[in-house]
Amino acid sequence: MTGIDEAAPAPGSVAERARAALRSLPPSEARVAQALLERGSDVVRMSVSEIAAAAGTGVGTVVRACQSLGFKGFQDAKIALSQDVAPLVGDRSPEHIARDDTPARVLAKLAASSADALHRAPSSVDAAALERAVGLLTTASRVLVLGVGTSAPLAQDAAYRLLTLGIPAEAPADVHVQHVRAGLLRPGEVAVAVSHTGATRETVSAARRAKESGAAVVAVTSFATTPLTDVADAALVAGGLETRYRVEAMTSRLAHLVVLDALFVSLLLAEPERSARAQALVTGILSEHRF
Repeated sequence: MTGIDEAAPAPGSVAERARAALRSLPPSEARVAQALLERGSDVVRMSVSEIAAAAGTGVGTVVRACQSLGFKGFQDAKIALSQDVAPLVGDRSPEHIARDDTPARVLAKLAASSADALHRAPSSVDAAALERAVGLLTTASRVLVLGVGTSAPLAQDAAYRLLTLGIPAEAPADVHVQHVRAGLLRPGEVAVAVSHTGATRETVSAARRAKESGAAVVAVTSFATTPLTDVADAALVAGGLETRYRVEAMTSRLAHLVVLDALFVSLLLAEPERSARAQALVTGILSEHRF
């Protein structure tokens, strides 16, 4: 096990699939394929309704067209497109990893790619949304942090850091427990949902349940127009270009971590006295567990 995704390559990039299928698709779906070709990498930042408008079709036609191209739907096509873009940028930057790279070279390239993701984070996160998220969390009586897969460790870390500030927080590992806790949230409480794609079924469903319960939702994700950002009161969008060899998002995970850390520090600054008391208590407790 190398930790590198060596699955059989897809039958082509999004653009290659769209171009190859143009003549065989029904007219309405062909217009969707043409829209994908014309807008290229901009599609990553577009919603399904925006693509539908650009193609002069309905949302359902966009989904069917993406399925005709071999994707599960529009969101799946967007994720594939974001991966298509990465090698193009990578040919001119350190994040392009070649099969014959030595371990030391892989380390250097991944470090450069991670540094780039962290450098991009401040410019990609909407300042007003960040202020809104801090405001919601400052007054929250309880916080539920949601995340599955590679986002789960980020959720666990965020919940722990909030606890050290005296904010009741939890990040249940079990998906069923996440949904139950989301359903028990009340107005004045907050759900923080972390998802690279913004389309992870479990996380989005739990966030919707939290919203229906009256809680506010803060999203940390890599894409601006997703099912998760649709339900969020504050959407914090940050993510890096991914290498073509990957199991799950790597650089975007680091960008999400720094966004969560920014929330933590901002909350500490917003409530310094409460934070100082809580951190003193936590320090005393943890000192008992060290030699």
